[in-house]
Amino acid sequence: MAAVISAAGLARTFQTKAGPVDAVRGVDLTVHEGEILGFLGPNGAGKTTTLRMLTTLLKPTGGTAAVAGHDLATDPAGVRRASGYVAQSGGADPGIGVREELVTQARFYRLSKADAVARAGELARELDLTDFLDRRTAALSGGQRRRLDIAMALTHRPKVLFLDEPTTGLDPGSRADLWDLVRRLRDEHGTTVFLTTHYLDEADALADRLVIVDGGTVAAEGTPGALKLRYGGSLDATLQDTFLAVTGRAPAPAGDAPVAV
Repeated sequence: MAAVISAAGLARTFQTKAGPVDAVRGVDLTVHEGEILGFLGPNGAGKTTTLRMLTTLLKPTGGTAAVAGHDLATDPAGVRRASGYVAQSGGADPGIGVREELVTQARFYRLSKADAVARAGELARELDLTDFLDRRTAALSGGQRRRLDIAMALTHRPKVLFLDEPTTGLDPGSRADLWDLVRRLRDEHGTTVFLTTHYLDEADALADRLVIVDGGTVAAEGTPGALKLRYGGSLDATLQDTFLAVTGRAPAPAGDAPVAV
C-alpha cells in the first residue's frame, strides 16, 4: 500500500527568551493510502506542532516530510493542494449563509461560478447539509457546523484530510454521525484521514492505526489491538490503560485550550 504521508526526523525548535525549546525532536511516521490514522499524545508532547508542520502552517527546523508526493520544504503549495484541514476552532464565517460559504470556498480554488455552485450542492448532499444551504452558519448546531467545516475542507477533493479534534464539544449523537462520515470518506472516496483527538474511545473506534507521541518523538505505534496487547497485556485492556502505560500520563480533557507545542 502506497505511503501518502511520510516523515523522517521531522523536528521543530522554538527560540524563546529562556533559550531554545525542542517541541518536536524527530518524528518518524508513515501513513498509507486510505488509512485512518489516530495521532495521540498528552499536552506538550509535540502533537499540535507536528500537525501544523504537516499542513504547512509551520516550517520544520529539521528532518523531511512529504504529503501525497509533495515535499514539505520544496513544494508547500503542492501539499496544500493535496490536503484538506479542519482546525479545532473551525473556519466558517458566522455572518454568511452555508451556500455562500461553500461557493466562496470553491471559488478560492479557482472553480468557475457555475462549477462552484455545482460543487457546493454536491458537498451539501454528501454531508447532509442540503436543508441548511440558506441558513446562516451562526444558526447551525455544533454537529452541522462541523459537517460544514469538513465540506469546506473537501472542496478541492483532497487526497488527505487532516482533522484536529473534530468532535470536541459535540453531543454523543453528533459525534456518532461524524464518525460515520469519516468512515464513509475513507470507504467511498479512499480519503486518507489524519486524526488528532483526546477522546480515546474515538481513536479506538475510528483509527486503523495509532501513533502516540510523547516528548517530541514517537513513543508507540500500531493497531489499537496490537497496542493494547503489547502495553495493556490483553486485547481486553482499555486504550486509556494503554495510553497511560506508554506515556505515564492521561490525555488532557477534550476541549482544553491547545498549548503552544
